[in-house]
Amino acid sequence: MKSIETIEQFEQVLKQPGIHVFLFTANWCSDCVYIKPFMPSLEQKYEEAMDFYSVDRDQLLDLAIEQGIMGIPSFIAYKDGKRIASFISSLRKSEQEIDAFLQDTRNKGEKEC
Repeated sequence: MKSIETIEQFEQVLKQPGIHVFLFTANWCSDCVYIKPFMPSLEQKYEEAMDFYSVDRDQLLDLAIEQGIMGIPSFIAYKDGKRIASFISSLRKSEQEIDAFLQDTRNKGEKEC
């Protein structure tokens, strides 16, 4: 998972074609730590369909607020600069829930073609 360090980097990714999934996280967040072990396998499962980026919510708080991130871990997905999906909440997310979100995101992205 690539790391987004600045708002400018985030904006540059949005200009690129394809589906981009952003995980808003923080190192103090126990629910964010909980998903770390299984995220690489989910990234691998969907690597042909989308790119994955990690955004430290504390480092880019203004961006998190702008994106409506009220709890972490949370996911947002864009395709060709347009927001197509989000999974935002402060609740712990299971591997199955994240997988379902990514599957739905891929399907939405394919419909947009």
